[in-house]
Amino acid sequence: MNAAIIGLPLSGKTTVFQAVTGLEPQAGDLGHERVGVVAVPDARLDVLAKMYKPKKYTEATIELTDVPGLTLLDAHGQAEARKHMPTIRQADLLVAIIRDFKNETVPAYRDRVDPTADLAELREEFLFGDLDAVTTRVEKLEKSLGKPTKTHEQEKRELTLLKKCREWLENETPLSAVLTGIEDRKMLASFGFLTEKPLIVVYNVSDDRAADGSAETPEHAVAAFSMSAATEAEIAQLDPADRPAFLEDFGLEEPARERLIRACFDALGYCAFLTAGEDEVRAWAIPKEASAVEAAGKIHTDLARGFIRAEVVAFDDLVEA
Repeated sequence: MNAAIIGLPLSGKTTVFQAVTGLEPQAGDLGHERVGVVAVPDARLDVLAKMYKPKKYTEATIELTDVPGLTLLDAHGQAEARKHMPTIRQADLLVAIIRDFKNETVPAYRDRVDPTADLAELREEFLFGDLDAVTTRVEKLEKSLGKPTKTHEQEKRELTLLKKCREWLENETPLSAVLTGIEDRKMLASFGFLTEKPLIVVYNVSDDRAADGSAETPEHAVAAFSMSAATEAEIAQLDPADRPAFLEDFGLEEPARERLIRACFDALGYCAFLTAGEDEVRAWAIPKEASAVEAAGKIHTDLARGFIRAEVVAFDDLVEA
């Protein structure tokens, strides 16, 4: 599971990455991608650990990639942005950090603080990127279909679908809104279309708005909320014992990093099932629609192969008993 953190320059994107992962920037990081792995917060694991006192405690995790700011002001900036497109295409989820704070010491992109315009600019770039990839592939298929090959029928189906995609993109429709069939998505999975990926929008606000939290979800996004990246970075650097008082001062119930990680986990279509015993307490990440057999296979393929039955108990019932 990988989420790419993207944004325009000086949006606070790297500060968000730092706050969520706890990784401090290093010399030479500027302009380079950084990767961090974070645990998915799940208070139920602590309860199970107290019950079973296991030798091992394992949380579900998500990999986050901090992609350098996408500068789209000129040809040079656009060329630099394109260098990072393969990484973004490989991600399962996009987290767009949108600047929504004013600070005279931090120059504003295009000399504006306009969250709506910034999000629209990112979306337009992704639409054009997907359209370019589709157009190139359509042209190649149209040439190859003039010759009989073993994959002729498959290529015909792909061409028909890609022409539909081209039409949708030309009408500024993200592919996430129209590529809903499993077979269609499988056929085009290798493209890593940017507009097909789930999108979470995070509005980076000033510290005096740190407790706002809520935000209206833009069209074609799966979730949106606000957070103060600078405040969250401060929280991440505190000793765990000092965090509750700091959170209370800012009117926060929990660090926004936890909310963001859970939102990523949910947007990726995953849930956690828990196993507990003296050896290990563990959260296993599985697709929400997974069956008990598939969940068993996540632990070990032999469990799925020799599956007979599963005895399952709801967490709350276990705690009550």
